Amino acid sequence: MSLAKSVVTGTVYRTPEKRFTQNNVGVSAFVMNIGDKEEMLIRIISKRTTLDDLVSSLNKGDKVLVEGRLQTAAVKMDDGTEKRIYEIDANTIERWGEISASAASDFGGEDIVKFESDDMSNELINEDEIPF
Repeated sequence: MSLAKSVVTGTVYRTPEKRFTQNNVGVSAFVMNIGDKEEMLIRIISKRTTLDDLVSSLNKGDKVLVEGRLQTAAVKMDDGTEKRIYEIDANTIERWGEISASAASDFGGEDIVKFESDDMSNELINEDEIPF
């Protein structure tokens, strides 16, 4: 059952793998942990060939952002119990993480402009000055 569009961030829990369907359609899949304090695992699948290079370059522990359609399925286990599986059919997958100090300096991170308290930007605009 397809539920809704979802956007999640987390870490790669299980290294990605690529398999092929009977119709020779490539499907890349990996498991990611979206929980902070405890494991909350969700399977990510992608049938898009444009994402193959990115997915194959992911490693366990990489931080990613995934956007796609959330789906659920009920699976019968060997002991007869039912288990609910959550997966996202990904439209977009992006690496997500912190910018290192050297990368910040490459983008001018040390040249941050700071406003002083006597700066005019803190004053309110008069109602007469609003153009509409």
